Amino acid sequence: MSDQIEWWRGGVIYQIYPRSFMDANGDGIGDLKGITQKLDYVADLGVDGIWISPFFKSPMKDFGYDVADYREVDPMFGCLNDFKELLDKAHSLNLKVMIDQVWSHSSNEHEWFIESRESANNAKSDWYIWAEAKPDGTPPNNWLSYFGGPAWTWDTKRKQYYLHHFLREQPALNIWNTDVRAELIDTARFWFDMGVDGFRLDAMHQYLADPLLRDNPARTDGSTPSDLPPENPLSMQSRTNSANHAGTIEWLNIIREISDEYQDRALMAEVGGEDAAQVAANYVQASDRFHFAYTFDLFSCSYNKSDMEALFKNTEEVIGTGWLCWSNSNHDVQRVASRWYPGQGNQSDFNYQASILPMSMRGSYCMYQGEELGFKETDVPFEKMQDPYGIEFYPEFKGRDGCRTPMAWDHTEHGGFSAVDADGNLPEPWLPLSQQHIEDNVSWQKEHEGSIYYRMKKYIAWRKKEPAMRTGAVELIESGEENILAFVRSEGDDHIMCVFNFSYEEKIMDQKLLKDGQKLIENISSAVKVEGDQITLMPFAVALFK
Repeated sequence: MSDQIEWWRGGVIYQIYPRSFMDANGDGIGDLKGITQKLDYVADLGVDGIWISPFFKSPMKDFGYDVADYREVDPMFGCLNDFKELLDKAHSLNLKVMIDQVWSHSSNEHEWFIESRESANNAKSDWYIWAEAKPDGTPPNNWLSYFGGPAWTWDTKRKQYYLHHFLREQPALNIWNTDVRAELIDTARFWFDMGVDGFRLDAMHQYLADPLLRDNPARTDGSTPSDLPPENPLSMQSRTNSANHAGTIEWLNIIREISDEYQDRALMAEVGGEDAAQVAANYVQASDRFHFAYTFDLFSCSYNKSDMEALFKNTEEVIGTGWLCWSNSNHDVQRVASRWYPGQGNQSDFNYQASILPMSMRGSYCMYQGEELGFKETDVPFEKMQDPYGIEFYPEFKGRDGCRTPMAWDHTEHGGFSAVDADGNLPEPWLPLSQQHIEDNVSWQKEHEGSIYYRMKKYIAWRKKEPAMRTGAVELIESGEENILAFVRSEGDDHIMCVFNFSYEEKIMDQKLLKDGQKLIENISSAVKVEGDQITLMPFAVALFK
């Protein structure tokens, strides 16, 4: 693997959800100019790069993940020149720029689909997955959509069903078709030629499905997949035929060949489904596949020693020489401060620990905007909800609006998210901000050394200088305590012991865990008390030794 693409290995990547980062034109929705305005903040945090969620032309049925033109910026976010300015500014700050590529499906308003549905024998008739109805008029098989109901919609013009793994407005592209592949390759070249440093390939596990369209069997083990809430009926199926087809590997290799033609580019696969760790290993194991894989594993596990140890062991057993990108939060899942916090103990110490743990694991780390500020999930009232996923399953599952609310930059109205419009009016944001976010805003936290932002910034700066923490091996260590997780990161002769107290009770650390000469790294560790030879781990302690 070329040294020229190693910036991503062990790097920290900051995810920007453009609708909610910064509104520069005063319409209540974030945009590309707003991102450019705030890139100094991101660079000052010390991350290696950014990943920007979709900003392409779209009817916004799924907020940009329904693409109507893969090479155009949606006017809501600006124009191509705005993106080029963003790219130049990021590079001037030594930030790499990754963008989403949504290739498993398009919008039903994409010109490809409009032509495809005209007839069964036009030039693009086979660019999407079409199938005849069963004799009784029902869908071709039992596949279900992520967003509820069948994964098939009847098209009255073509008089066939088309496949959609997500919304009915997101028809599945037929990536078995070589013409479709050629168009997607041209799209990749378009953005690489512009200077984009890498792609996060969205929903890659849905690229290819069984061409024979065989039914999915029922799940029988009683578990819930990491990429689905238990309220979703899709969790009752084993997606052996509708996802992660073996033919995906060939397509990955073709994409990798294209990226290797460019210097310093990286491909990050979003993988989900039945066994995300094994799928990730399949997709990133060899040098001719993708560079690293974005995993959902931390989204579904409980925050305790037992689950984390099991995750470590399972990952290390299957991943081999592959590389993961860990994340404990993104635009699709409840925020960490609400999802994992047990309701007892110091919230700030918990927030710090919950972010430091995945950043200390073997792999890269993706930080979702606002996690560096300890933001909790916003309780969005039903009448202000925007997410079709949440509206469908409300109230048992409230969807994704609560983690997508705008950033709070200062104490002013709406947290300084929007500029005033051309008439001097301050717009209402597209989703409401919580009062907690406004109180814990960026400006306030940057001025207080005890804030979660300030502590995270120090850790990122330290981690960047430690080869063992960026690229080193990992070894689990038995701590002897039910709630204490311990592991060692090693690179050559450099060894760093990482100890985490998951309990909201004090614990005395066993000195036998330490190697001779290892000392506590005091300015990075948290909630640790040292008295003589005794080390006390306070609730949610982070203890790092070198």
